[in-house]
Amino acid sequence: MKFTYDKEKKMSTLFNNGEVFPLETSVEYTSGGVVSKQITKSPAGNVTLFSFDKGQGLTEHTASFDAMVQIIDGVAEIHIDGIPRLVKKGECIIMPANHPHALNAVEPFKMLLIMIKG
Repeated sequence: MKFTYDKEKKMSTLFNNGEVFPLETSVEYTSGGVVSKQITKSPAGNVTLFSFDKGQGLTEHTASFDAMVQIIDGVAEIHIDGIPRLVKKGECIIMPANHPHALNAVEPFKMLLIMIKG
């Protein structure tokens, strides 16, 4: 895995284009922490892998565009507009633009975050 930047596409990535990689093992857990790895970023949006240890999370915030979360390991509690939802491995949820949301690790979990600017 290495960082590359494609000037023509104005896109950066930590992963090599055209190569297969496993999502679940592309980000490691860290004791008591959160790890993020950007898969790709461009003016149109970004895709990022995260891992959260149990009890870790992201405080309530909003984003100016929709964001989709896919859980690739474990279980997360995701609050949207104050309503908690349990999201498990293999499940996805869309956090709508301009709605407050937060994430908490019920158990260690990994997620893929996809944000596309509209």
